[in-house]
Amino acid sequence: MNNLEEFYTQRVQKFDELIEALNKKLFLFSTLRLLIFLGTIAALYFASVNAKYVVAVLFVGIPLFLFLVSKYTNLKLQKAKIEELRNINLVELQVLKRDFSKLPNGKEFADDIHFFSQDIDLFGEGSFYQISNRTKLAEGSLLLADIYKENSIADITEKQEAIAEIGEKVDWRQEFSAMAALTKTETSTHTIAKWLKNYEPFVPKAMNFIPLIFSIISAAIFVAYFLDYLPESVLITWLVLGMIIVGLFTKKVTNLGQSATKMKSTFDQYNQLLAMIETTDFTSDLLKKQKANILSNGEHNSKVLKKFASLLSNLDRNNNLLYLIFANGFFLRSLTDCLAIEKWIEAHGKSVEIWFNTIAFFDAYSSLGNFAFNHPNFTYPTITNDGVVLKSKNAGHPLLDPAKSILNDITIDGGQFFIITGANMAGKSTFLRTVSLQIMMANVGLPVCAESVTYSPIKLITSMRTTDSLTDDESYFFSELKRLRYIVDEIQTDRYFIVLDEILKGTNSTDKALGSRKFVERLVKSKSTGIIATHDLSLCEVADEYEAVKNHYFDAEIIDNELHFDYTFKDGICQNMNASFLLKKMGIIE
Repeated sequence: MNNLEEFYTQRVQKFDELIEALNKKLFLFSTLRLLIFLGTIAALYFASVNAKYVVAVLFVGIPLFLFLVSKYTNLKLQKAKIEELRNINLVELQVLKRDFSKLPNGKEFADDIHFFSQDIDLFGEGSFYQISNRTKLAEGSLLLADIYKENSIADITEKQEAIAEIGEKVDWRQEFSAMAALTKTETSTHTIAKWLKNYEPFVPKAMNFIPLIFSIISAAIFVAYFLDYLPESVLITWLVLGMIIVGLFTKKVTNLGQSATKMKSTFDQYNQLLAMIETTDFTSDLLKKQKANILSNGEHNSKVLKKFASLLSNLDRNNNLLYLIFANGFFLRSLTDCLAIEKWIEAHGKSVEIWFNTIAFFDAYSSLGNFAFNHPNFTYPTITNDGVVLKSKNAGHPLLDPAKSILNDITIDGGQFFIITGANMAGKSTFLRTVSLQIMMANVGLPVCAESVTYSPIKLITSMRTTDSLTDDESYFFSELKRLRYIVDEIQTDRYFIVLDEILKGTNSTDKALGSRKFVERLVKSKSTGIIATHDLSLCEVADEYEAVKNHYFDAEIIDNELHFDYTFKDGICQNMNASFLLKKMGIIE
């Protein structure tokens, strides 16, 4: 913690110094720009007696003024990026102090019928998504949520290597995030990719050569007109003819121009993100594969994307009335520009979605790498295929304050089922979520909160927070039955680690005890692996009949009329319950 705090503090100080230096440069260039402007005006006043002097002043003054404007604009952009880099490190300092208020909580990604997301604090205030998410693009945020919900056990080692590599590239990650944060677009990449796929060309193939021929004839008419070989009427007639030709396509040109205006900023900015990926050397297989997606025969597609942004900009010139009339009337420029855009779409349109997805991937994986970097004491699980599903030493809940978290060891073999009993507030539910998050994080490729972990990949499915549905006129009990039915159906087709917390709460005690026992027996007979927490001690009797079932508990003690918890995972059955004590302690009963 202290090393990380020092690391981010030093970076904030470095960026503060750079911002101060840039402010001085901005003031200097702003002052020079004003002086050049005033100097040019004054020089024009004194040079007005001679036309040559006026031309000389303008020839020097205007380029110099424009140069200073350009430098000032570039410095402003540079400052904006440095300020964003500073903010990135300030956020990390806040997170180290467990202040997550400036991070989006991802509640829009919550899914009540997902395998586990509704049960393990994956989304929402104080969720795992909130503490780990550093994405800057909407597509990256969505992809990160999808990665957490994917429930895939494929290529875990490959994912671990990619996360570890990108985690150590701190400068690259922060630079990428800062650039992505400054990306402001009117149209989503999904909308653009869909538009490109469905685009219907309208410019006739003949326009490959007609504008050139038309332009040559226009130039000849100009020369003939100025040499008095042709009357003005011919020039005007030719202009009108050109406008008529372009006018036949006016509606489609206008529609394309409107689309171009909305898309241009996206292509302008995303090509910079592509360039960052293209110019970086990666060693892990997954990152190299992703980089390969944006390379076409060795060509850097950031330049291809930049060219398309330039082509789209050409259509904006139609907003200038003089250009609209003369460039189209004499040179058919709109049709030439539209044809160039259509050729680009034909050549690259289907690849754009892949490029956008690659950018989103690096945005999401930057968050995963950042999480790994911020938790140097977490451990990448060792992936095995032996009988042990999960063996964790000193495992903790990644959302709890490390200073207060109690660590536990857990070893569970394939086909084993743990029944966990314990007093209220003794730590059963927290333990279930600790194990669940370890499995989810391990499958994603993240390091987990433990000293060491051996893990045989398995998918996760839970039933811990079932709620009733008033909109569907559905009782709590029926909702829970549907959830249990969902679990039974899923384990028929795949291998899952099942986590249950006090099932069948919506019925009477006797019925609940019998139903819970029958359900656990079914899971055990199917050779499922998992954990169930319960207050029903009779459920522990299942362990007497099935060797695969093991009893564990969390204890509570009353010392000096006060309740004490050690939050330690133990073998056996809990003998101390605390509901009556708490009711009396709080004056609810006598």
